[in-house]
Amino acid sequence: MIRAVLTEIGIFLIPFAVYVLFLLATRSGLLVPAHWPLHVVAKLTVAALVLVIASLLLVVAFSGAPPRSTYVPAHVEDGRLVPGVEK
Repeated sequence: MIRAVLTEIGIFLIPFAVYVLFLLATRSGLLVPAHWPLHVVAKLTVAALVLVIASLLLVVAFSGAPPRSTYVPAHVEDGRLVPGVEK
């Protein structure tokens, strides 16, 4: 669970990291408040949210069991624990 949360946080931070790289490449003041106006931060936040939503939709679409599969739960056979599988 923590890996999924950290992945989404990392995806959220991508637009801000790109903007920081842009400021460094143009040799602008990184910590100067004038280079972080509200409209730029708002656009970065919207871009970050779009990326997070897109990544969540892709995870839902391309992960998990195939359609119409049946889950067979873990059970004991001949004294051994057999893990659950999707058939």
